[in-house]
Amino acid sequence: MGLYAYPEVISDHIMREKRFYVYILTNRYRTVLYTGITNDLERRVAQHRDGRGKAFTARYRVRDVVYYETFGEPLLAIAREKEIKGWRRDRKLALIRSTNPDLRTLTPWADTGDAA
Repeated sequence: MGLYAYPEVISDHIMREKRFYVYILTNRYRTVLYTGITNDLERRVAQHRDGRGKAFTARYRVRDVVYYETFGEPLLAIAREKEIKGWRRDRKLALIRSTNPDLRTLTPWADTGDAA
């Protein structure tokens, strides 16, 4: 019996493989916002924290996840990232505060539930 005998295994594997995240990072003082996209949020945040992310995030020490959304399709995630990047700071803060009013650092990879 191959994997075809266990469609739930295949389905679960495919679902895990097809997650894309649009995220917003900030710095320690919550004065800088950075919007990005990835298919592995934990790995990407670790890269930012280790200084292997964008030069912008390294320069401004932007390392704390304060908001993220999960998508099953990369084109939808890309479109959302572009949309958010086009917003002014006040609108981004309103989006963040809609699910994270205190701008707490989130660790979604440690959570068992879905995205904010």
